[in-house]
Amino acid sequence: MHYKTLKKNINMKKLLLYLFLLFAAFADAQEKLPVVYLPENLTIHFISPEPVQYVDISDKNLIGDLPLKNVIRIKLKDSLKTFTGSVITIAGEKYIAQYQLLPGYPGVPTEINVNQADTRPLDISGIGLSQNQLKLLCLKLYTERADKKLDKVKAFGLKGQVNHIATLGDYIFLDIGFKNKANLKYDIEDFRFKIDDKKVTKATNVQSVEISPVFVLSGVPSFSKYYRNIFVFKKMSFPGNKVLRAELSEKQISGRVIALSINYKDLLGADTIDF
Repeated sequence: MHYKTLKKNINMKKLLLYLFLLFAAFADAQEKLPVVYLPENLTIHFISPEPVQYVDISDKNLIGDLPLKNVIRIKLKDSLKTFTGSVITIAGEKYIAQYQLLPGYPGVPTEINVNQADTRPLDISGIGLSQNQLKLLCLKLYTERADKKLDKVKAFGLKGQVNHIATLGDYIFLDIGFKNKANLKYDIEDFRFKIDDKKVTKATNVQSVEISPVFVLSGVPSFSKYYRNIFVFKKMSFPGNKVLRAELSEKQISGRVIALSINYKDLLGADTIDF
C-alpha cells in the first residue's frame, strides 16, 4: 500500500471516529434531557418562573406561542401524520432549559413547570435582576420598620410617608405608604414619578422629567385606609436643585393629589439590601 493511500485511510478513520464521538455526545445529551410527552390534539403548557425571553422549537411540525409572558403553549400540527420527537429550548431572564419532546398519549400532564433542576444559569452581562428576584427583595424590604428620617406629607385627609430607600447594584427601591383618614375610599388614578425643580417660581419655567419603575410590587387599584407599595428603579442621578417627586392622584373629578419629595442625598444615603 502506498504511503499516500495509507495516510488517507488514517485521516478517514480519524474523521469517522470524531463524527462517532460527536454523535454519541449529542445522543447522550438528548437522553439526559427531561422528557415531556406531546399527545395528538392536546396542548402542552410550559410555566416559567420568570418572563420568557426566547423559545426555539426544533421541528416545523410543531406550533406554539406565548399567551402570557411566562407561559408557553405548544401542540402538534393537525395535518401532521407522524411525530418521532423534538427538542424545545426555553430561555428566561436568568436561565436556559431544554426538554425532549416525545410522542404521547391521552392522560399525560399538560402543564409543565420549568423547575430549577431542569435549568442552567444564564450569565448575560447587563441583564440585571429577574422579576422574581426583584419581588423577593421587595418583600424583604416590606417586612422592615419605617425610617422616621424620610419625607412625610399631609393633605386632603391623607398622610404619606417614604418608609425606606434601599439599593442593590444598579437598582433603587422606594417603599412608600399612605394612610387615608377620610371616610371616602381612594381610587388610584395614577402614581407618577418625576424629577422636578425644588423651587418653582413660574409654571412656564418648570422642567420636569418623568421616569418609570422597572418593577412594582403591588397593583392595588384602591384603598380605604392604608396603602403601601414598593417601586424599583434603575440607578439615577440628578442635581441638588432638583427632587424626585412621587405623586399619587385620585380617580375623581377634582380628585385628591398628594406628592412626596425625595432628595438626591437621600438616595446616596440609602441602605443596601441583599438576599
